Amino acid sequence: MIKKLISRIFKPLGARPVLSVKKRQPLRVPVSEHGIDRRRVSRHAIKVCDVLQENGYEAYIVGGAVRDLIANAEPKDFDVATNATPEQIQPLFRRARIIGRRFQLVHVVFGQEVIETSTFRAASSDDQTKDEHGRILRDNVFGNLQEDAARRDFTLNALYYDPATETVIDYHDGVADLKQRLVRIIGDPVQRYREDPVRMLRAVRFAAKLDFKIDAATGAPIKSLANLIENVPASRLFDEMLKLLTCGHAMDCVRQLRAQGLHHGLLPMLDVVLEQPDGERFVELALERTDARVRVGKTISPSFLFAALLWQQVHTRWEQYQKKGEHSLPALGLAVDSVLDDQTEKLAIQRRFVSDMREIWFMQPRFDRRVGKAAWRMIEQPRFRAACDFMQLRAAAGQVDSVLAQWWMDLADANDTERAEMLEDVARQPRPAAPATGPDGAPRKRRRSNARRRAPASDNVTPDA
Repeated sequence: MIKKLISRIFKPLGARPVLSVKKRQPLRVPVSEHGIDRRRVSRHAIKVCDVLQENGYEAYIVGGAVRDLIANAEPKDFDVATNATPEQIQPLFRRARIIGRRFQLVHVVFGQEVIETSTFRAASSDDQTKDEHGRILRDNVFGNLQEDAARRDFTLNALYYDPATETVIDYHDGVADLKQRLVRIIGDPVQRYREDPVRMLRAVRFAAKLDFKIDAATGAPIKSLANLIENVPASRLFDEMLKLLTCGHAMDCVRQLRAQGLHHGLLPMLDVVLEQPDGERFVELALERTDARVRVGKTISPSFLFAALLWQQVHTRWEQYQKKGEHSLPALGLAVDSVLDDQTEKLAIQRRFVSDMREIWFMQPRFDRRVGKAAWRMIEQPRFRAACDFMQLRAAAGQVDSVLAQWWMDLADANDTERAEMLEDVARQPRPAAPATGPDGAPRKRRRSNARRRAPASDNVTPDA
């Protein structure tokens, strides 16, 4: 005990935490400077702040919503930070539940909107549990407003908006960085990246989404520390990858990830795909269409997105298995299994997404059959429309006939009567002759008819003879 006390008192200067909080007065930025229109702020987030303040607590809208409002972007959601503990917050609202293990917070529910309400976090210290690379493992310590601001990752996220006074509290010149279109980390970049390597991915996402530049000091150590991404839990990497790909600037994110050397721990095969001309074209088409849907406020399917990103590898291996003599559907099954096995080692794609991805992929060869009951069975599949959209993507990349892809899309958009007429028209058309050779170029063997295989015995032959 004595040795530990002495070591704390006489700790060398270099061993002190970089994020030790110094007393400083924050900037209080008025509405005339930050430009946030209160009418664009969630009324439910304002309600949470009002209730907490009426009960004697500090409460502010914080983080990404404040950043996006100042940058004139549309906030995805609204979070609140307060000095009230989760146990003090929960009784103040009719529908509120405490969640989280590493750091508890409260979800306050208003219909379809959830306001995530967290307690101010304490400044980082050497006493926190970390792994051998410096990543924080347990972090459940409450603090004050200034400490909470110091714990935020980037200056543009360390902004606190008080809806009562319409002022922004700024400890780290985040408003100025927003005006200068700059992504800058708080504290020492190397230490902050070691504490949480995902911050490197977030720097790339913010720069791409907002069309900002990464501060020189913030970006300098990223390449040398990129391998730390491998130490992040796969489930957390999946969540961050999903944010990158659905931010509306996915292709810019992918390019910056490759430039910074951060892509290896996310989609290990993506680099291989992008080096192939056909693969790069397919990925670009998929991400461009995703970005277009995000920018106009349309919903997107993570299953469809990851199916598109991994399709080129599935397609390549599918062809390889067919050349080895496998029939089409078994070959596709082998290709899908091998690609998913390789991928899930690094990125924990949720099972429900994997199930949808497999359905989309396995429906692709079935689009060649447009006659009989096969087409009606296709229409009844839950992922039929998604598979049609995927086929359109393949047609745009030159992998399938665009006329065939459009026919299936028209069928998807038609009503039952129109569908019946379309299928009757196809049934009246002459069937194309089967190809003379198989996938490997060898002549196809003629199949013996069932009639010849099961020829009846002649009258003068006794079965028991």
